[in-house]
Amino acid sequence: MRRKKENPQIIKTIEFLHKAAEKYQAGIWKAVAKKLEKPYKRWAEVNIGKIARYVKKGEIALVPGKVLGMGDAGKIEVAAWKFSKQAKQKIEKAGGKCYNLFEIVEKNPKGSNIRILGG
Repeated sequence: MRRKKENPQIIKTIEFLHKAAEKYQAGIWKAVAKKLEKPYKRWAEVNIGKIARYVKKGEIALVPGKVLGMGDAGKIEVAAWKFSKQAKQKIEKAGGKCYNLFEIVEKNPKGSNIRILGG
């Protein structure tokens, strides 16, 4: 038996991603929504050091979960459900950018040059 999400922010975000997938014909948003529908225990938690290692220049990292502050950020762009305070500070201090999921869909509706990390 699957428990339904009760957090209205998460429910709103999942619905938004499903609608964006249809509207922009971009399967990436549907994939992210499906990952967020999983139980919280199975959500991704990715350190910025790992993100910096795997994201190529010109790509935006998308974490369907939480970004943690371990490691060096470098100048990276990251979208996620949530950022730890330390992760957000390190990314912004290094000249990178942090986006929530609503912002990244508006910035890049087709989902091009986005790499999903974790989960």
